[in-house]
Amino acid sequence: MKKTIGGMLTAGGLIGIIYFGYQYMQDSESFEAFGADVAISTGDYTPIIISAVVMVAGIVISKLNLK
Repeated sequence: MKKTIGGMLTAGGLIGIIYFGYQYMQDSESFEAFGADVAISTGDYTPIIISAVVMVAGIVISKLNLK
């Protein structure tokens, strides 16, 4: 049961990181300055952090040997 919940949290967190990371990259704007390509992100990184925390929690829950 614990491994199932941990696996679901891990998978959900990974999917969230991929989805919100893609959105974050799409919200970036790039321009060229002095011959270098400069990218500025206008996206919100909070959902990425939350997804990472959920993923880590899932890994920890699935690895704990509590009874």
